[in-house]
Amino acid sequence: MLTFGQWLCDYSSEHGVSIHAWVFMSNHVHILATPREHNSIALMMQALGRRYVRYFNSRHRRTGTLWEGRYRSCLVDSDQYLLQCQRYIELNPVRAAVVSAPGQYPCSYRTHAHGKASTLTTPHFL
Repeated sequence: MLTFGQWLCDYSSEHGVSIHAWVFMSNHVHILATPREHNSIALMMQALGRRYVRYFNSRHRRTGTLWEGRYRSCLVDSDQYLLQCQRYIELNPVRAAVVSAPGQYPCSYRTHAHGKASTLTTPHFL
C-alpha cells in the first residue's frame, strides 16, 4: 500500500485536504481528513480511486471495478468525536487481530504516539 499512500499524499495536497489519521487495511482504508473546500475530499477520493484501480487492474491483469461502492464519509462535529475517530482508525489493525499493538502496523499511530515523521499526516489543531 506504499503506492496508495504516496498517491493519497499527492492528491490530498493537490485538492487541499489535510490528512490527520489513516490506516490502510488489506480490504479497506480509513482516513480522517479536513477539506479546505466543501468538495475537496470528494475530488481527492475520485482522483485517488481512478488511479489506484488502473494501477491494480494493470498489475493483476484484470478489468472492471475494484471497489464495492463509492467511498463513504461522515462529518466529525465535535472535538470528542474527532479523537474517538482517530483512536478507532489507529486501533483498527489491533481490533482486526492483524497485530497485537498499533505501532506494529503502518498507520498514523506511529506519527502521533512515537513522533515518526510523515509527509502524509498533518496534525489536527486539537
